[in-house]
Amino acid sequence: MANFGNMFQMPELRRRLFFTLALLAIYRTGVFIPVPGVNRTAMSQVVGGSGGFLGLVNLFTGGALELMSIFALGIMPYISASIIFQLMTVVVPAVERMQKEGESGRRKITQYTRYGTVLLSIIQGFGISFYLENLNDTNPELGLLVEPGWPFRLMTVITLVAGTVFVMWLGEQITERGVGNGISLIITAGIIAQFPVAVFQTVQLFQNGSLSTFSMLAIGLVALSVTGFIVFMESAQRRVPLQYAKRMVGRRIYGGQTHHLPLKVNMAGVIPPIFASSILIFPATITSYFEGNPIAVWIQGALIPGDWRYNIIYVVLNIFFCYFYTAVQVNPVDMADNLKKSDAFIPGVRPGKKTAEELDRIMSRLTFAGAIYISAVCVLPFFLQDSLGISFYFGGTSLLIVVSVGLDTVNQVENYLITRQYDDFGAKAGAGTGSGRIKGRDS
Repeated sequence: MANFGNMFQMPELRRRLFFTLALLAIYRTGVFIPVPGVNRTAMSQVVGGSGGFLGLVNLFTGGALELMSIFALGIMPYISASIIFQLMTVVVPAVERMQKEGESGRRKITQYTRYGTVLLSIIQGFGISFYLENLNDTNPELGLLVEPGWPFRLMTVITLVAGTVFVMWLGEQITERGVGNGISLIITAGIIAQFPVAVFQTVQLFQNGSLSTFSMLAIGLVALSVTGFIVFMESAQRRVPLQYAKRMVGRRIYGGQTHHLPLKVNMAGVIPPIFASSILIFPATITSYFEGNPIAVWIQGALIPGDWRYNIIYVVLNIFFCYFYTAVQVNPVDMADNLKKSDAFIPGVRPGKKTAEELDRIMSRLTFAGAIYISAVCVLPFFLQDSLGISFYFGGTSLLIVVSVGLDTVNQVENYLITRQYDDFGAKAGAGTGSGRIKGRDS
């Protein structure tokens, strides 16, 4: 609470916070701007009562799909393009060399990711337009579309692609000039916006007698327990002991201190469930082109959230992306080299190759524990839905994203405050030293 009050006293941090909130407000405003030619009321009837694939997409877009807004695709095409290029850094040597070029190489990859986002948005935009036309033909009483046809399809694709590119730009601006990761904050803002509606629906179920008092208490207890468990696991560390070698400089001996290397249990953060959800959304969009095809129908049925096939694929993707993202972000060989250059070593382990192997062994075990934790939390709401008959994600992917992004944002704010304190301390120390020198010289 003290940090919450202090963060508005720092001008730079205050500007960043207001900038972030302003862009998030712009994003939430755009959610209510509909695509031309679509009946929003009819679309809300179709998506609002759906807890399957459409409900998952609606969750990640912050209710934009239910309103059929210009942001109906959300940020998912950008995430899918990012996944593709991160996989290419491992498979394609040219992309790997580009990544190792430093800042210029990363800028190239970012630019190619934007192009990929536009391409995927076009594909998914056509998929949504065909889906809406098919829905309008099968349910003419809804009056979903004003005038189907190619003009509607082209207008829908152009509008959705423009909306996705604008959301991508908002996320990049928040990351660069605001506080926290822009893409994660946009997803989090959409999920938080859905929470009041979900709570209201749950209270209505309780008032109607669909949920008993025991079920309501169980839901609240599970929600608090899962939140506390997520906070505990996101803060959990494996502290690897380090010993610094002693060295003599002149007549003084330096080094010999004992420190530790903190390794998080969940090094991948919230990326695996976001990537896994984005991967599962994409094929369901593609199969919407082939309505009536038996294979397409089977794939759509298998990718309904809560289906046992969906749960298995989701868990496997979560585990894969936990290992993949950790391997991309953290390199044990580089860590071992940095420790060797700073004259640090793990007690009982030789510097160099043996240290890299030991760090890789520790990270593999930590990543396995983190992958199991993420998978367990993400599939929990599906069991709640089956046992209690509710459609609100009190646990799972949504809660994991909200809590993890919240913790990360708070940590960044605290880092800004700590930096401010060090800067102020250094300025005061410099001023005091300068005044002392002037007095000494004058005397």
